[in-house]
Amino acid sequence: MKANETKVDKFLATNETTFAIPVYQRNYDWTIFQCKQLLHDIIEAGKNDKANAHFIGSIVYVHDDVYTASGLTELTIIDGQQRLTTITLIYIALFRLAKELENQMLVNRIQKTYLINEFAPEEEKLKLKPTENNKEALHHIINSIDNEEFMGYSNIIENFDYFRSAIKAENLEVIQRGLSKLIFIDIALDRQKDNPQRIFESLNSTGLELSQADLIRNYILMGLSRTNQDRIYKSYWEVIEKNAKDETLNKTRISEFIRDYLTLKNKEIPNKGDVYTKFKEKYPTSTIDELEIVLTELKSLVKYYNKLINPKKESDRQIRTQLEYINRLEINVAFPFLMKVYEDFSNKIIDKTIFISVLSTVQSFTFRRFILGLPTNALNKIFMGLYDKVELSNYLFSIQKSLLQRSGVQRFPRNTEIINALKEKDVYNIKPKNRTYLLERLENFQNNEPVIIEGNSDITIEHIFPQNPDPKWKIMLGADEYNLIKENYLNTIGNLTLSGNNGRLGNKPFLDKKVMNFDKKEQGYNFSRLWLNRDLKEKTKWDKFEIEERGNTISTRFIKIWEIPEIDMELESKNDEINIFDADDPKHKKLEYAIFFNQKLEVTQVAKLYTEVFRQLFDLQPETFFTTEIGDRLSLTKTPETNALRQAIPISETYFIEANIDNMGKFDRIKQALTIFGFEDELSIKYAD
Repeated sequence: MKANETKVDKFLATNETTFAIPVYQRNYDWTIFQCKQLLHDIIEAGKNDKANAHFIGSIVYVHDDVYTASGLTELTIIDGQQRLTTITLIYIALFRLAKELENQMLVNRIQKTYLINEFAPEEEKLKLKPTENNKEALHHIINSIDNEEFMGYSNIIENFDYFRSAIKAENLEVIQRGLSKLIFIDIALDRQKDNPQRIFESLNSTGLELSQADLIRNYILMGLSRTNQDRIYKSYWEVIEKNAKDETLNKTRISEFIRDYLTLKNKEIPNKGDVYTKFKEKYPTSTIDELEIVLTELKSLVKYYNKLINPKKESDRQIRTQLEYINRLEINVAFPFLMKVYEDFSNKIIDKTIFISVLSTVQSFTFRRFILGLPTNALNKIFMGLYDKVELSNYLFSIQKSLLQRSGVQRFPRNTEIINALKEKDVYNIKPKNRTYLLERLENFQNNEPVIIEGNSDITIEHIFPQNPDPKWKIMLGADEYNLIKENYLNTIGNLTLSGNNGRLGNKPFLDKKVMNFDKKEQGYNFSRLWLNRDLKEKTKWDKFEIEERGNTISTRFIKIWEIPEIDMELESKNDEINIFDADDPKHKKLEYAIFFNQKLEVTQVAKLYTEVFRQLFDLQPETFFTTEIGDRLSLTKTPETNALRQAIPISETYFIEANIDNMGKFDRIKQALTIFGFEDELSIKYAD
């Protein structure tokens, strides 16, 4: 293996060489987002007279001296095809611009240096040899004339169209200078001596990649003097590393902590792989004084994050219990909010009673939603902005009010909903940790001698009407009721209990289970000290009526444990912020604003909302418009004149959709698209008064 620092333009200028993308490589999948970033870097490098080079990573290829029939050397690219293909698209855009400017010298230089092998046969002229599904698109952009439409969708076409629109005569020289400064690590493998597959796996192994936290740490420390590096690391980063660690799993969670911190600051949850990028955007390179302001806040909040992920570190027993519940339910999405509340408690802005009430309210809100099966992704938006709703003079009330005012998929489920849901919800086949949490809290409510269920192998879950009943059950109940219970009531809360003798009780008839006293060890329900078995002592039979009655008793206990706040307040009117799927008919209405992907859109007309939603969706996932029915319904086209669109609006630099439809039609199309994309909870609107 040979590794050298090489200039990109020199690499592409290699004579009589083909850069082949093997068939096992993934598709070319860079989007305009990555292309914009690369072009931005090239332009900045071109403008900077002091910078001689701009590093873009590595390109790994197999150089085994295998020649094509025409005598060309073929280099098999095994890592770096995305960058290599994108840079080729930039050179093609420069080539096409040079033609327009009638700069024949530049046309010849680009074409014969970077794009083709001049003396190769026609079918082998292109230096870049992409996979089969990209070859046609690449030939199209080199050989076609402007406005000649390519059939189908291709990232090659879309990204090239972007470069064509962004590269102009005014920035031509700057871009050429920037391209000449691009360098990469040129890693050449010899198939006879190296194992390309093993090296490829190593390059792409998650175990060897820098984590988001590593990148952020290096970003913070690398530019400092050695003295400041040592001081900042010991005073801040070492503290963050120590506290952002799950001690149970012995696993660092620095990346997750900073992700939660950025969520709190930006009101937007970064993708796990974008934490470093978002941190750089939020905190560009600055003075050490500005850096310490950020690190001071991180250092403060990480102390509370440490207790959220390690509840045993909290010395107060009552608070620790609530934290353990939150930890068991994995309500991690609430951490950005809870870190700030914890900080307020530590700073004595709120007292212990209010703090525990907030922790309890968070549990009630999330667990009630779980029982109803409401979408968990709605919690992201709720908790990222909840601290902004806090009124310091009316702390708990302001939080509870904000949660109670939400509607639709974001709502705080009411008691009636919970009672009805528990009648038929299968709570036996939910996640074991949630099932244990449910039964443990039901058992220990107002119990001064709590029973530990989690991790206790002596206590197991018992079906009162068994999963595999003794034949006597059918005789006692009759076939109809027996089948009814088995199909509809078996796993509901009314038929479940806890027992230390599950194996003994087994599938026996109910009365036998009650009085069992084998070897005088008191296995039956009559001898149990558990609350969940208390009412069973009085029962003489177990049928549909008894299951429903016990279910009602437990539901009453449930709504006392997971309380809904009882506060005097006016619920939001119909004109308040609401999910678009729950909104009234938009006919003859104006908007005050909308919230899409947690970002506020200053749109007052449905038409503007329509444009912005489809623009963002197309930018995010353009291929879906071509693989589902939404593209046809929107009359998506590159040529609105040819396709006779009555009112064409652009949703990208090259595509248009029909906008000559009424507000109801626009809403229908927006909702259809959100459903197709799986983003039903990402768009809320507020009608103007």
